[in-house]
Amino acid sequence: MDARTSLVALAGAAAVSIALPGGVEAKTKTVNMGLPPGAGKAFQRAFVDVNDFFPHGVSINVGDKIRFRPVGFHSFDLPPKGDGPLPLLAGTGETVAGANDEAGAPFWFNGQDQLGLAAALLKFAFGKKLSYNGTKRRLSGLPVMNKPKPVTVTFKKAGKWTYFCNVHAGMKGVVTVRPRGRSVPSARADRRQLANQVARSLRTAKTLAKKKAPAGVVNVGVAGSHGEEFFGMVPAKVTVPAGSTLRFRMSPDSYDVHTATAGPGDPERQESSYLGKLAASFNSPVLDPRAAYQSEPPSTTATLTPTLHGNGFWNSGVMDASSDTPLPPSNAVTFGAPGKYDFYCLIHPFMKTTVTVQ
Repeated sequence: MDARTSLVALAGAAAVSIALPGGVEAKTKTVNMGLPPGAGKAFQRAFVDVNDFFPHGVSINVGDKIRFRPVGFHSFDLPPKGDGPLPLLAGTGETVAGANDEAGAPFWFNGQDQLGLAAALLKFAFGKKLSYNGTKRRLSGLPVMNKPKPVTVTFKKAGKWTYFCNVHAGMKGVVTVRPRGRSVPSARADRRQLANQVARSLRTAKTLAKKKAPAGVVNVGVAGSHGEEFFGMVPAKVTVPAGSTLRFRMSPDSYDVHTATAGPGDPERQESSYLGKLAASFNSPVLDPRAAYQSEPPSTTATLTPTLHGNGFWNSGVMDASSDTPLPPSNAVTFGAPGKYDFYCLIHPFMKTTVTVQ
């Protein structure tokens, strides 16, 4: 079986008919929230995931259903017509207080909003059946439970409706709902479309690790044009003279969120270390402000040494590339002393670059 045939085989987008009164049949089509089951291994070899809905676009008739199947850490958000998605992070109603660095000095973000996962995203619709007519928001919530079940949505009104992922700003899909009786693509056509989408993203995935960052820049992740994301920092090793400044930035087309963070410990392997504890807060409804906020006041470029903040800590804060969120797309730091400095993404701790300062 060739690669194209295997992609068609894994694309589980077949329509399922169920009887309705009056002889009308409603059909259910499947939209995968992330790569369809079975497609992931080829992407894993490239260290790439895809922040997109598969298929990206689907057409149904009024009264038909979409089965949103969770296959990655994604959500769906169907807002009222004209609205956008809810943000991933929001204020909890409290303010940050008593946040000091290891030298005992208060961080600048004391008095700022305490950030956490948006409360609306912690109400879950997995395993439920919903209906949508364009007037009331429908959300899946975040897939934080083990093996979340699909959410089935019946579309009651004709139109073109855009849905979003709350986790990855810019990730979206479209459903075109046509009046009853109008022609829509067959299950076979849907499978072909899905296979083509997977194949296109796989071609892109194989190129991302080879992309180079501009001089003086470390790309925190590398993005393709359709939601593909290489989970690594590029370059993975940098050598600069003391006094140099590097900018850690999100790849321009990225839909993901990352940090670039230096300090004591390996957050992937040393959970009890300083960085390990900060990374662990991303698994909680309320984030440690040292992990969420940039360590330096906005518009300030710190000089990193092993004694910055008492323990060599520097954090870009949570970054994304979207103009629709308040998060920064990049942050810069100057290196003030020779040595080796490891930078990690606290959200994806396996992402790392090492800066050698001479």
